Amino acid sequence: MAQLKFTKDHEWVRLEGGVATVGITDHAQTALGDVVFVDLPEAGRVVEPGDACAVVESVKAASDVYAPIAGTILESNEALAADPALVNSAPTAEGWFFKMTPADTAAIDALMDEADYLAFVDSQS
Repeated sequence: MAQLKFTKDHEWVRLEGGVATVGITDHAQTALGDVVFVDLPEAGRVVEPGDACAVVESVKAASDVYAPIAGTILESNEALAADPALVNSAPTAEGWFFKMTPADTAAIDALMDEADYLAFVDSQS
């Protein structure tokens, strides 16, 4: 399995075969609580790093999900429309939000690895 990379906005990215899969971290889903709805981006949308491109709503709050890198949205996880709780039960597996074609795969390398992300989360609490 490809290595996960992380952003300070609590998204994760996994690059496999030139396709980047994006979701929110376990830390983020825990902070949100029970996810009840997701609004996902449409295929073909071109995004820049930091663009709000999805929304996740929980019993506590609604939060934007940001594009961690520049690229084009290939597909969204339609399973989340029927079962948004997948974000809680499997945030880095079946609970992914969207897949995209990166404009530059090297941008993923610049993101935090798991150890750096965990240290970042610890520094925020």
